[in-house]
Amino acid sequence: MNKLKNILNKRLGFMGLLIFFLWLKTVIAYYVDFSLGVSDPLQHLILIINPIATAVILLSIALYITRPKASYIVMGVIYVLESALLYGNILYYREFSDFLSFNTIAGVSKVSKGLGGSAANMMQSHDFIYGLDFIIIVILLLTHYIKIDARPMRKLTAIATTFLGIFLFSFNLTIAESNRPQLLGRTFDRAYIVKYLGFNTFLAYDSIKAVQNNQVRSEAVGTDMDDVLSYTKQNYAAPNPTYFGKAKGKNIIIIHLESFQQFLINDKVNGQEVTPFLNSLYNDKNTMSFDNFYHEVGQGKTSDAENMLETGLFGLPEGSLFSKLGSDNTFQAAPAILSQKEGYTSAVFHGNVGSFWNRDNVYKNMGYNYFFDSSYYNKTEDSSMQYGMKDKLMLSESAKYLEQLQQPFYAKFITVTNHYPFDLPDEDNDGFQAPNTDNSAVNNYFVTAHYLDNALKEFFDYLKSSGIYDNSMIVLYGDHYGLSNSQNTALAPLVGVDSNSWTEFNDSQMQKVPFMIHMKGLKGGINHTYGGEIDVLPTILHLAGINTKQYVQLGTDLLSKNHSQIVAFRNKNFITPNYTVLKDSDGNPEVFKNSTGEQVDLDQNPALKQKVTKWQEAVNTKLKLSDTVNNKNLLRFYTPTGFTPVDSKDYNYQNEIQKLVKTRDDLGLKSTSVYSKNGNKTTTNLYNTDAPELNGDRTVIDSWSSILKGNNDSTK
Repeated sequence: MNKLKNILNKRLGFMGLLIFFLWLKTVIAYYVDFSLGVSDPLQHLILIINPIATAVILLSIALYITRPKASYIVMGVIYVLESALLYGNILYYREFSDFLSFNTIAGVSKVSKGLGGSAANMMQSHDFIYGLDFIIIVILLLTHYIKIDARPMRKLTAIATTFLGIFLFSFNLTIAESNRPQLLGRTFDRAYIVKYLGFNTFLAYDSIKAVQNNQVRSEAVGTDMDDVLSYTKQNYAAPNPTYFGKAKGKNIIIIHLESFQQFLINDKVNGQEVTPFLNSLYNDKNTMSFDNFYHEVGQGKTSDAENMLETGLFGLPEGSLFSKLGSDNTFQAAPAILSQKEGYTSAVFHGNVGSFWNRDNVYKNMGYNYFFDSSYYNKTEDSSMQYGMKDKLMLSESAKYLEQLQQPFYAKFITVTNHYPFDLPDEDNDGFQAPNTDNSAVNNYFVTAHYLDNALKEFFDYLKSSGIYDNSMIVLYGDHYGLSNSQNTALAPLVGVDSNSWTEFNDSQMQKVPFMIHMKGLKGGINHTYGGEIDVLPTILHLAGINTKQYVQLGTDLLSKNHSQIVAFRNKNFITPNYTVLKDSDGNPEVFKNSTGEQVDLDQNPALKQKVTKWQEAVNTKLKLSDTVNNKNLLRFYTPTGFTPVDSKDYNYQNEIQKLVKTRDDLGLKSTSVYSKNGNKTTTNLYNTDAPELNGDRTVIDSWSSILKGNNDSTK
């Protein structure tokens, strides 16, 4: 004890005590109060060590102060602020399942309002742990067990301590990057930064981004919209009268096919159809299928695909728009447009945590009424994979929520099982035999795609038996590639190409993803029009009978006679119906014939060279305008006639079950939900799934009780 007392009576010893207390209660909070999705031993290690580095760096500031009392006071102030930041995040997370950001802290009045007016309502019995350290420190000081060290502190010691903190942070960042590459570059999830680097780093990172964004936006003026509006007016494609309004008043169901590429359609492996159900749907007379449809995502991948689908604007050249700008940007998104024009209710169903890709904030700004994330599903040890609930479980359990939505509804289902590394347990495979290449990811990709296909068949069977199918337009699309370019040579023989002759042109062809619009009575067929994800929103809205002329959308209706068939990629490469244009390492265009893959010598074809230059200018302009709108948040300056900008404060994804029931009960006989139309009887008994995790127990499909029981605090 005397040795401990001697240590604590030194300035570095006292600092060490404060670091220990900060570390201890932060780790307790990580495991008790936050859901950070720790999934492997390395992540547990990172979680345990990440509070240390920044605590050392911050508290070392006090060591540079020569006067002892002042040094201790500064150390104490830093400690109090750090403790306040931790506990503030705990309270904020309990209410919003998110972390305190720069903009949230800057608007103190909004924070107090957002916390419900009384933080006491969110306090829990175990919270005394987070104040126990203060009692211990005060007692130690009052009893003089700890005395102020009056000896001068050498500057070299202070500098060495700071550098120790920097070294620890560098070590922390290195192992974090090894487990989650491009952690700060892509920013999948705000929770990821906290999990890997801690609260201080998250707040610093968020502050830098906020300042950068605010600076760009502060310089924006309303006239910046002039070029954008001029472009959308000139490039507007009027709807095809044959199809305009064909889905008016119909439910719109969007099915997001995770990492699903076009080559899987009608493909066979070892004599087996990989996706027999999707094949039948693709070739159905009531399905419009597009065989020259491309994903156009950047680093934001899935979130970029969602952004294009919902807003008609591209993602960012670097990182994810959802993560970087989605919390604050003004959108003219599909949920709000459909709600205000045609009275749609909107909902997203996704078996991952709501904060992934910042969806829990972005969806509010888009005007989604409901967001059913993983907290609304029954989670067991074997029910989830790396990116969320297995598809059969998520889709089947979603039925009990879907049947309660007021019709017409706009509902999006985000599948995840067909996501890299495509690691499906054997019990979930119905006997499908994988190919036998030397690349396990390629082999497994076909297995998870087959599983997704089975899950969709079960879902469609339910839609038909419940009656939802007859009153719905169902849109299916692949969000982005599943297999990367580095894996394409292993894939090559399976798509009929010699691995040795695989080229970058073949890589570009792998960016094709399915796009299908299926509706009973719709005149279908295989459509060879070239298009991409940026074109989905105007296509859907025109089918729903909503003219898009006044909205800022950079894509055009795929069914319009005036549709532009230049498909722009986020890296400024592009494809036309006849040519694929890719940049070489020096930024010069390489042009390939789509029909043969043969490269064209532009020097021998000056007329084509001139066209390529013109096309490139058009692509650059489109991408630049999108980036300008997004980065400067220009839609705040432009409101289409009859459209009301979304106020995110009107949306809250807590207590979704209660809201569904209250809406239904308040409407009474006017309720249009499937449940109400079925004589106030559930249709979930019509959902049949062979998901082995259920073992024949339908409780999670038919009942809300287990969800309510497991979420008593938030009743999510």
